[in-house]
Amino acid sequence: MSLELLTILDKDGKAQKGKDPNLPAAELQKLYRLMVTTRALDDRGLALQRQGRIGFYLQSTGQEASHLGAAYALKDSDWLFPAYRQPGILLLRQVPIDKIICEWFGNSGDTSKGRQMPVHYSFRQANFVSISSPIGTQLTQAAGAGMAARIRGDDTVFMTFCGDGGTSSNDFHTGLNFAAVYKAPVVFICENNGWAISVPSNKQTCSESMAIKADAYGMPGIRVDGNDLLAVYRACKEAVDRARRGEGPTLIETVTYRMASHSSSDDAARYRDAKEYEAWKKKDPIARFQQYLKGKKLWNEAFEKECVEAAKAAIGAAVTAAEAMANPGPETLFDDVYMNLTPQLKEQRQELHDLMAKGGVGAEVGHFPL
Repeated sequence: MSLELLTILDKDGKAQKGKDPNLPAAELQKLYRLMVTTRALDDRGLALQRQGRIGFYLQSTGQEASHLGAAYALKDSDWLFPAYRQPGILLLRQVPIDKIICEWFGNSGDTSKGRQMPVHYSFRQANFVSISSPIGTQLTQAAGAGMAARIRGDDTVFMTFCGDGGTSSNDFHTGLNFAAVYKAPVVFICENNGWAISVPSNKQTCSESMAIKADAYGMPGIRVDGNDLLAVYRACKEAVDRARRGEGPTLIETVTYRMASHSSSDDAARYRDAKEYEAWKKKDPIARFQQYLKGKKLWNEAFEKECVEAAKAAIGAAVTAAEAMANPGPETLFDDVYMNLTPQLKEQRQELHDLMAKGGVGAEVGHFPL
């Protein structure tokens, strides 16, 4: 297996001869807008957490090309089993920004009714399966869904993500092994961003790469420059097409970098070399793609201003609306648990109702304490 890093754009944003996928101009500009909006969401989300207005946030800064390039290779009917650093896919799948931001607040507009941590999205209309905090669980879920699709005989493809740390989970082995044995139509994306919280990749594995692990499972493994949106798209498009033809799964390692701390609860400066950070900062995937668009005469200052201002305005309006919404009522605790409530739950619901009537429930308990 080749460990060569698949790259299309050089550091100045010029496409290598014969490798440019030549996407339509409107699509290229759309992808750029999505990258800019994804980063704007991250900036605002972290600011809201630091201001105490939401309880937790987790950024994808520096990894926009990795997940947007990957998901762009799918059809809208395909399914995603994400980790928690792929928010741009929601924008790509046209999930309204107000719904994304309501999830941060866990308010009455939140589709999860405040039951999930912030940034743990679930949107059925986008075929975007709920994010879970336990590492790697989405990999076996995607494998199982892929196996079911193969049995049904439909042509749906399933894409799932994990970080480099996720390759050390039990579910990584189980998911890849089952998917390979049953030729499930799954594309496994390992976003190797250098760090699993404070554990560097070289403490995670002795393998030469994450992609080479595919060899042991009997599937192709591809190592791609995760800060090169076009290279990620090309690698994933080939893997998606292969899966749709019934030829089984692929493991793709996108080599990128986590520019932010692991989450709003972490301080990467305590364990990460500042020189490493500065070196990767120069490889910013948005700046690189911007140079590519500039060379095609698809980017100028007016277009940049339009992208940035539109993103900030939409996010600002959504934050204002979300903060005006009430929290989910305590009575919603009993919703969506059983199709038909058990006698015990009916009794508990009545007890809660009586307590609320006496004014004994409803005190503010604060945000998730992370």
